Amino acid sequence: MTTTPSDLAAVRRPVETANGLSNAHYTDPAIFDEEKQALFFSTWSGLGVAHEVPEIGDAVPVNFLGMPLVMIRDRSGKVRVFQNVCRHRGMILIEEPRKIEGAIRCPYHSWCYSTDGRLVSTPHVGGPGFNTHESIIKDDLGLLEVRSHIWNDVVFVNISGEAPAFEDMHAQLLERWSEFSGPVYHGGKDSIIRFDLKTNWKLVVENYCESYHLPWVHPGLNSYSRLEDHYHIMEPGLFSGQGTHVYRQIEDEDGTRFPDFPGLSQKWDTAGEYLTFLPNVMVGVQRDHMFAIVLRPESVDRTIETAHIYYAQPDVSDSLRKKNAEQWYVVFEEDIMAVESMQKGRHAIGFDGGRFSPAMDGPTHCFHDWVAGRIEAHRAVATE
Repeated sequence: MTTTPSDLAAVRRPVETANGLSNAHYTDPAIFDEEKQALFFSTWSGLGVAHEVPEIGDAVPVNFLGMPLVMIRDRSGKVRVFQNVCRHRGMILIEEPRKIEGAIRCPYHSWCYSTDGRLVSTPHVGGPGFNTHESIIKDDLGLLEVRSHIWNDVVFVNISGEAPAFEDMHAQLLERWSEFSGPVYHGGKDSIIRFDLKTNWKLVVENYCESYHLPWVHPGLNSYSRLEDHYHIMEPGLFSGQGTHVYRQIEDEDGTRFPDFPGLSQKWDTAGEYLTFLPNVMVGVQRDHMFAIVLRPESVDRTIETAHIYYAQPDVSDSLRKKNAEQWYVVFEEDIMAVESMQKGRHAIGFDGGRFSPAMDGPTHCFHDWVAGRIEAHRAVATE
C-alpha cells in the first residue's frame, strides 16, 4: 500500500475541500518507517521527562522508534541522552531502569563509561593484563550523545542533529506560553497516567487538536467546559490545538485550591490551552497546573501514551492532587474508544481520508497539512 503525490496534494488543499491523510498513513508499515525520518528524527521529538531520572546516576532505557537510547542524570545533575550501545561491539548497555553507582559497564567485554559518556576503562583490550592499546583512543570512543533539550521537564531529542535550535523551532509557541516558563514540579507517582493504545499515534494527536467531540465523548467535561466555550488555535506549519474560556479550578472539601503559577496575566484566570509540540508532545496549561503527554509510537497501530501532571509548587494537597489525577484519567480514558475505533476504520477499503468541518476541524486539518508537508519535503530530498 502506497500513497501518491495526489494523495498529499488533496490533504494540503484548503480545509473546505481537503481530504484527510489516506488509510496508508495509518496502516502501512512502510509509511510508518518513512515517518521516522520525515516527522521524528529530523525535528525535536519527545522522548520522556526528566522526572524519570530524578537522582544522580539514574538511568532509563528507551526504545525510540526502534532506536535504543538511554536517559541518564550524570554526576553534575545534567540529564543526558545517549545511544544505548557500547562503542566496542554494539552491545546494549542498560536493559532495565537502574541507578549507576560507579561506571556504566558493558556486560559483554566490560568496557566502562562515565555517566557523562566518556570511555574510562577497556580491560584487556591490548591482550591479557594490558588495558590499553595504541589504536584504541578513549577520547574518540565515548558514548554517542543525542542532541537533547529540556522544556518544563519534558526531554526532547533531535536524532539527526540538524534541526534548528529548539528555542528557534518553537519560538512562537514558547512566546505564547512564556508565562509558564518557570519551574514546574511533578505530582509524583499518582500523577503519571499511561495507556497502551491500539492505534496509530497520529489519531491521538488529531483527537487532542479538537473540541468537536466533547459533547459525545466527554459528557462530564462538556457539562462545565462546553463545546461553545472552546476556541481554535492554529499556526500552520508550527502548532495547532484548542483552548477554553472557562477553565474551572477544582477544590478540596475544605475549599483548598492549587496555588497558581506566579505572574500570570488576567487571561489565565479562566483560560486553559491544549497544544502539541509537533510531532508527539501534547501539553495542557492552566493557571494552577499543567500536563505533558508524550506519545511513543511502537508500531503503525500501537502507541504508548504517558501523561505527567505538574504544579507550580512542590508541596500541594495530596488529596487534591489525587482528585486532579483521577479527573484527568477519566478524560484521557474516554478518548481511547475514539482513537482505537478510528484505527479500525482505517482498514475500510475506499475510505478517502475523510473530510473536515471548516468550522470545527481547522486544528486537525492544520496537523494533517504539517504531516503531508514534511513527507513531501522528505520525499523530494530522497529523489534528488
